[in-house]
Amino acid sequence: MHENLEKVISKVKEIEKTYSFIEKEPEDINEEQIAAAIEHTNLNSTATTEDIKKLCEEAIENKFRSVCIHPSYICMATDYLGNSGVKIVTVIGFPLGMNSTVIKAKETENAISMGADEIDMVINQGKLKSQAYENVFFEINKIVKTAGKTPVKVIIETCNLTFEEKITACLISEEAGAKYVKTSTGFGKHGATLEDVSLMRHCVSGNTMIKAAGGIRDIETAKKMMANGATLLGTSSGVKILKGMRADGKY
Repeated sequence: MHENLEKVISKVKEIEKTYSFIEKEPEDINEEQIAAAIEHTNLNSTATTEDIKKLCEEAIENKFRSVCIHPSYICMATDYLGNSGVKIVTVIGFPLGMNSTVIKAKETENAISMGADEIDMVINQGKLKSQAYENVFFEINKIVKTAGKTPVKVIIETCNLTFEEKITACLISEEAGAKYVKTSTGFGKHGATLEDVSLMRHCVSGNTMIKAAGGIRDIETAKKMMANGATLLGTSSGVKILKGMRADGKY
């Protein structure tokens, strides 16, 4: 095994033994900070051109950080967003993460060529569970290298992982050069939890950030996610969140 990966696995055991979750209460997190953290998301398979147009318009109006969309809508989103400053985030190997590394790399290259500002890739959970750690590292590192200066987030899909696997996924992602680790696709059994966000924040250094995604449907949850370590919030409910309403739905 690669020397650095041996150190990673050793650190996993250390965190397993010493970590305990202590919930932090939100302090002085305002609506402007929440809006600036929101990645306004529509990853539905039935999303129409009008849906994407609306998503972009809402992102501009509410000063959201970005929109998160499928690659097929990147070019359209660049037209809708213009020079608004709203970033375009897209997904790779979504939602299962089981494409080959070559395909994920090509998806990444293509997405960036069309105008994507950031890449959210889904980890190969099967390889992680098989303890094929070098393979997991190689794939993430390949995507990071392909993306170049474009930041990469690694979606680890926490709802499918054990405590040990969550730690391992975070540490390998950072070692491989990911800028963020992300909780969820929004298509799993559940989205982000405070426990997972806190654990992820504990696992990685200050150079790597956390994106909480899925299940964030009201302002109190948004504030708690940020207080417990989330830098970014992936949600389709951003507009209602800022209005102090509770949204329905999964993402």
